[in-house]
Amino acid sequence: MIDLKDISRVYQMGSEKVYALNKACLHIEPGEFVSIIGPSGSGKSTLMNIIGCLDTADSGTYLLDGIPIQDYSERALARVRNRKIGFVFQSFNLIPKLTAEENVELPLIYQGVPRGERRERVEAALARMELQRRAKHLPTELSGGQQQRVAIARAIVTNPSLILADEPTGNLDSRTSEEIMEVFRELHSQGNTIVLITHDNDVARQAERIVHIRDGQLSEGAL
Repeated sequence: MIDLKDISRVYQMGSEKVYALNKACLHIEPGEFVSIIGPSGSGKSTLMNIIGCLDTADSGTYLLDGIPIQDYSERALARVRNRKIGFVFQSFNLIPKLTAEENVELPLIYQGVPRGERRERVEAALARMELQRRAKHLPTELSGGQQQRVAIARAIVTNPSLILADEPTGNLDSRTSEEIMEVFRELHSQGNTIVLITHDNDVARQAERIVHIRDGQLSEGAL
């Protein structure tokens, strides 16, 4: 599903070049649950942005489902992000003025899904996250854990082949973090491919594979 070969991403800082990624290689099969762990500034966010087609590498090759990303037009990449990838962020990224169900519905509106089907799929996604009774609530009326569940419902409502989670427990207490990780374990058991980026060893250990990132380079191994 994901095949990164010698991926580099370089930023110009004044007269100096800084490698956020330095010939990084990574292969992820469909249905895997992989955690990518590293300290702040190690290149985690840059890696996620490239995997999620939010950014492009300066060199190297990225194959998504066997197709080189550089062969996609901007419009095609937007379609990939909307249909193939579900994003979950540390800060939830919910729209404050929209209810839980309206936030979850947004990706389906972008896809042009008919209203009746949208309603059914939103209800199913919220039910999967045990949020039926919170469907009409605004984000400010929800706890942090409930907001993250809404964000996960929004990520899965399009039936993506890949779920990308960037520090999904970073703003949550330990008990709520465990609840959210249980959600990811359930999603994985149902066949979803999950890539979870974290700096937390306890969170990383819950994946079936652990990839370390440091100074823009990747390596595998236990914690």
